[in-house]
Amino acid sequence: MARSRRLVKKQRVEPDLFGTIPLPVAELGAKERLACLRLIRSENIGPATFRTLINLCGGADAALAALPEIARRGGRRRPFRICTIAKAEDELAAASAIGSSPLFTIEPGYPKVLATVDNPPPLIYAKGNTSVLNQPAIAIVGSRNCSGAGAAFARQLASELGNTRFVITSGLARGIDGAAHRSAMKTGTVAVLAGGLDIIYPPEHTDLQHQIAETGCLVTECPPGFKPRGKDFPRRNRIISGMSLGVVVIEAAKRSGSLTTARFAAEQGRDVFAVPGHPLDPRAAGTNALLKSGAILATNSEDIITELAPQLTSDDRASLRAREEVNEYHAPTYDDIDVGNPERELVAGLLTPTPISLNEICRLTELHPKQVQAVILELTLAGRLEHHGQNLISLGQFS
Repeated sequence: MARSRRLVKKQRVEPDLFGTIPLPVAELGAKERLACLRLIRSENIGPATFRTLINLCGGADAALAALPEIARRGGRRRPFRICTIAKAEDELAAASAIGSSPLFTIEPGYPKVLATVDNPPPLIYAKGNTSVLNQPAIAIVGSRNCSGAGAAFARQLASELGNTRFVITSGLARGIDGAAHRSAMKTGTVAVLAGGLDIIYPPEHTDLQHQIAETGCLVTECPPGFKPRGKDFPRRNRIISGMSLGVVVIEAAKRSGSLTTARFAAEQGRDVFAVPGHPLDPRAAGTNALLKSGAILATNSEDIITELAPQLTSDDRASLRAREEVNEYHAPTYDDIDVGNPERELVAGLLTPTPISLNEICRLTELHPKQVQAVILELTLAGRLEHHGQNLISLGQFS
């Protein structure tokens, strides 16, 4: 057990002797940005190599000039492929065309918290209000196929943390991510994408992605037009945790990308929080396992704020003043429609052994209350539901 606890407990990040050499930070002009991008896009240049070249050569222009000789000294015989000026200019033009801008690790606007991780992305593209990138942030992640109760708690947590001036970061995925983003829209949210900022994924989050670009900020390390692949999502998750003071996991199966984010957080020295779930719900298997392995129990926003408070600067603490806000639910007002299988599947997919309110089901499904009532009646008569009073229902133990 002692060995497994180290997997998710916040680890002390041992400094790399070369990685701790500070990069020169200064405002970059168009020429310097172009040189940095060319360096990053050149052959065999990763985050650590970029950092080393900047430190050793004193800048991107000098590094580009030195690349062939450095490679030759290493035993390379064929020509070293350096990103052309035209290719780099095309990428920057494409980024500008979609309203995004590059941020390099050697620029002042680069997220300070992300810059502290081991080998941070040397370049990220940002679109929207970039000022939120350097405000205290908390990541909320979880299952794509989340329960209604899980989504409701994500909304509540994001709202309360947002009202105490924390920015909410997540991955714009279905389920928990989307619920957290929507709830934090007014207070500040950052969505980290696995592809280019002009690529909509998932498709149903088109409006949400546009809204975040207007009120929050979209971030990626990928160039415009890049379509995400499976292997790109773990890299996205590493940025999510790297930009945050802590990561909260709400519902995660045994094999879940959210657990990857938690692992990255622990490796980066971030706090890992887990919300407990019902033992009969497979969507809680991962979070319950995190708790057994040393994650911090989170049942309300105060658990998180109390734990993170020591990490905040005095200015941050002064700005973290809670604001009470009443969020009232207003049911959709469209005509009554006959219930079909799509409506049944929407409602059933939100039900678990954890009680959830009928109002929350209406809000999450965006169905008319009468449609929800019809489905609930069907499930009740089938013996699949338990009623707990105060409009709370849950799946029966043997459903």
